[in-house]
Amino acid sequence: MRHSGVITLTTDFGTSDSYVGAMKGVIRNLAPAARLIDITHEVSPQNVHQAAYIVQTFYHYFPPGTIHLVIVDPG
Repeated sequence: MRHSGVITLTTDFGTSDSYVGAMKGVIRNLAPAARLIDITHEVSPQNVHQAAYIVQTFYHYFPPGTIHLVIVDPG
């Protein structure tokens, strides 16, 4: 399947520091044409099950080939 050019971002990083910005900078360097869509960066820390539930609620609204990047530190 071909990549749609869309990358969604779901993390437990929070938004009070530079981690999300640094991640976006790395992605832009690797895939400058990609469209980045923030789903949430407020998954409860280390809550893999919450992240899975969140992804389940939105992924089907995106075009085929969308990359869903989910980062949750499992502890």
